[in-house]
Amino acid sequence: MKLGVISDSHDNLHKLEAGVSVLCAHDLAMVVHAGDFIAPFTARYFASLPDLGIPFAGVFGNNDGEKFGLRKMYEPIGPIHEDKFEVELGGRRIIVVHKELLVEPLARSGDYDLVVYGHTHRIDVRTDPCLIVNPGEAGGWTTGKSTLAIVDLADLSATIEEF
Repeated sequence: MKLGVISDSHDNLHKLEAGVSVLCAHDLAMVVHAGDFIAPFTARYFASLPDLGIPFAGVFGNNDGEKFGLRKMYEPIGPIHEDKFEVELGGRRIIVVHKELLVEPLARSGDYDLVVYGHTHRIDVRTDPCLIVNPGEAGGWTTGKSTLAIVDLADLSATIEEF
């Protein structure tokens, strides 16, 4: 069972379209967005996920000011949560947040098998004390690289894909 992880798309529509295409090429149990969508119109790039049977959920980032519009546009696709999103997939306990502030305490709590975050625009894949994944930035504005992560929940490993 695999989880698609994307973050910090920051309205780069060409990269967002390419990233969603990469995600759709995988057999995913779910896609999560770790925040900083920015504009509600970005929902159209994720609109194919329900038709493919891929559940979607996200969390707001610090740059997501249009929360009402984002929730409304993403409603047919999946929920966007205020601060965190928790789910169990394939027997794995997962939490998604935007900022890195709580990553270490969440990872050390023993409550989660996977902690996902965004915000820093930097790729981070660690396995101690649990799997921690920051997929980098989908938008590519800061680093010049657009990346996402595919997490294999069976063995708790993550691969980063550049697009």
